[in-house]
Amino acid sequence: MAALSPYNKIAETQWLQKTKQLVEAHPLKTAELVEVVLHSWNGIFESKLGPKGFQIGKHIFPKPQIMGFLLHELISLEFAARYPKLWIGEQSSSDKDLVYIPDVKYSIEIKTSSARKNIYGNRSYAQESESVGKKAKSGYYLQVNFGKFSNATPRPEIQLIKFGWIDHTDWIGQAASTGQQAHLAPVTANNKLLTIHSVK
Repeated sequence: MAALSPYNKIAETQWLQKTKQLVEAHPLKTAELVEVVLHSWNGIFESKLGPKGFQIGKHIFPKPQIMGFLLHELISLEFAARYPKLWIGEQSSSDKDLVYIPDVKYSIEIKTSSARKNIYGNRSYAQESESVGKKAKSGYYLQVNFGKFSNATPRPEIQLIKFGWIDHTDWIGQAASTGQQAHLAPVTANNKLLTIHSVK
């Protein structure tokens, strides 16, 4: 049975205040979350690949999915390196992307997207899994939105970082039977995720 949502019996008009409390209670502070995201993003462009030293943004221009994957992995690795006794990356299918060893309720799911301000999940995010060993869909989420490569933007920026708590019931699956995507309603995205960094 899923744990009770921290927003249970709280009016929608009070969601933002509750989100602020949840973020304040988290062991990672927002300033460090922003620092690590930006550090990890810069690290992608500073890294050299192969004996010729090829670089992303100079010789290689990956699709958004690849950039998202690299950023996702580097964020987890950076926190695990900084606090090896407190944080660890996903080790099994039941783990969040970033696991808080002392208390898993503070573990974080990381969502990256090249969309301007939205994040998306698989359709399964709209369904709470009851299978043993499956990852819980409710909990803390770190949202990171980044720009795409173009002729005018050879080195895109991190455009938006948000942090907060999303329940599995917040995810809305696509109505079409073939749809594989889930999204958040604007009221959820605006009140359950706090903006901690943005580029105008």
